[in-house]
Amino acid sequence: MTAVAATSVTTSSASTRVLLGCAAVAAPLWATVSLAQAATRAGFDLTRHPLSMLSTGSLGWLQISNFLVCGLLTVLGAAGLRRVLTSTWVPRLVAVNGIGMIAAGVFVMDPADGFPVGTSAGMPTALSWHSYAHFASGTIAFAALIAACHVLGRGYGRTGDRTDAVVSRIAGTAALLGNLWAMSGGKAGSLTLAVGVIAAMLWISTLAARLLRPRNPARPPAPRLRPWAQPGAAVEADRSS
Repeated sequence: MTAVAATSVTTSSASTRVLLGCAAVAAPLWATVSLAQAATRAGFDLTRHPLSMLSTGSLGWLQISNFLVCGLLTVLGAAGLRRVLTSTWVPRLVAVNGIGMIAAGVFVMDPADGFPVGTSAGMPTALSWHSYAHFASGTIAFAALIAACHVLGRGYGRTGDRTDAVVSRIAGTAALLGNLWAMSGGKAGSLTLAVGVIAAMLWISTLAARLLRPRNPARPPAPRLRPWAQPGAAVEADRSS
């Protein structure tokens, strides 16, 4: 009985850390792969073309794979967050964001405005059904990401952690304003969208990475590290299960 219980706790702890690790690497991986392509693919201009447009053309499979892999990592990471956070909505919203990313990889937007090379300048006169599906997927993913950041901000604010509360709200607001500016047709809208969304995604990954950090059990948690989101929560949650 004792051996079985010990194995169960060890497995649970390992699985929780793996899931949180998925969330920790999802945003850096997606941003790195996306920006590397943006800098190297011929004809791509981040001030005119959204990162989603990298899914088109002969090398489009790279960005499609990026959406699918990082979306899956985000969904798995949400399961890890659910195990260690007392917040109900943050894991749910992160999961929805990941599902939206997967859908954005499945439904590819149309080539437009000179990309890939050889495409006519300007937007197409008519959009395909999968392009509409991509926009819908992106809208859902962005909305969930923005909401997750603001829910985090509220949670940190309630526990007196002003710094993380402010950072959470800034990240969510950056994604919101970047999206609104892009949708309004503002100058360099795709760039502001990329900056805002990547900032918000990286903040979620930062939270997951912090939850993986071990905390010295001999020292009490710092006042700003509350039980709902403190380093070492992954291990501590599993030990109590």
